[in-house]
Amino acid sequence: MATGATTESKAWTYTGGYPHSLQQTKTYPPRAGEVKSVFTTPHILVKINACALNPVDIQMMNLPIWKIPGYNKPKTCVCDFSGTVITGGRTELRRGDEVFGMTLKPFDDAGGALGEIAQFNMANSVAVKKPKEWSHEKAAGISLVWLTAKACIENVAKFVDETTTKRIAVLGGSSATGMYTIMLAKQRGWKVIATSSEKNKEFVTSTLKADEHVDYTKEKVRPAVQKFAPDAVIDCVGGTECIGLPSSKRYVSIVGDKTGRTSMGGPATYYNFFGPFAAYHAALQWIRWARGQYGYGESYDVIILDMKKEWLEEAKTTLSPDDLYVDSVFEFDDALKAFERLNTGRARGKVVIKVSDTGVPGIP
Repeated sequence: MATGATTESKAWTYTGGYPHSLQQTKTYPPRAGEVKSVFTTPHILVKINACALNPVDIQMMNLPIWKIPGYNKPKTCVCDFSGTVITGGRTELRRGDEVFGMTLKPFDDAGGALGEIAQFNMANSVAVKKPKEWSHEKAAGISLVWLTAKACIENVAKFVDETTTKRIAVLGGSSATGMYTIMLAKQRGWKVIATSSEKNKEFVTSTLKADEHVDYTKEKVRPAVQKFAPDAVIDCVGGTECIGLPSSKRYVSIVGDKTGRTSMGGPATYYNFFGPFAAYHAALQWIRWARGQYGYGESYDVIILDMKKEWLEEAKTTLSPDDLYVDSVFEFDDALKAFERLNTGRARGKVVIKVSDTGVPGIP
């Protein structure tokens, strides 16, 4: 055990770049009585039972890091978690509560979910109590993709609901965000066309109830989607193939122009003035904004998830355990293999890492 106000803990950390710098190391999160809570935003201390991987976890590790001799220290990683509260700080959470949630800054002050114990700053994190019928492995994979899917649906809702057709296209329908986007759209009574590979067609059409399917490995996506005439397009995979469909009143993307999984998407490509796209779509977006919604033709908006606790509470009442899709579960020591699975792009549902089977000592 470490001395002072910390407890020795194991975590996977990085010093710059995936996969070469990702390794299992020791970290020293605070003890329960030393959690930050005075004169700052509340912090909670959580014993992690499981965490789930997202492409953004790799992308964060690949962001440039300024090398400052003597100051750079290993950073923790992974946003999505499920675990048991050690101390809830100045929040409504109490010691022993089983919770799930996510953080936007896993690299901040031992705040990554891929570790035995993590401290989450609630200024950039969200957590709610976990339903008893949800396993930690299933609960770990909900927060980021559910909050992103909700943000996408809410962003296009007024453009879809004002039409008589109420049709949307979901590009990447079998992706973790795509599947919950389809589910939420069907709950609203919208018709959905979704893209995926042939092997996921049955899942997308029979399980998720998408009305039509496009196998992107065998046919051109744009003509098939255009024939469906969606009122809006939600892009969960990246690229530009379906931008500017005649019927579409709204195009939103969660990744931007890029299609790779290892580099940061979203605003990092949308406003990339020095990259290969030279902010082309960002410029069109400003023109469209200045002239009204449609301007000089449709561009796209990049959607960032909203950290709304009420949306996570909604997930608890909306989703059954059967709706929590897990692709695979890896042991803590096999985290590198879990990232390899994620990076194939073929996972259907979440890639999860089991960190611990136990709760907080002394809590029944």
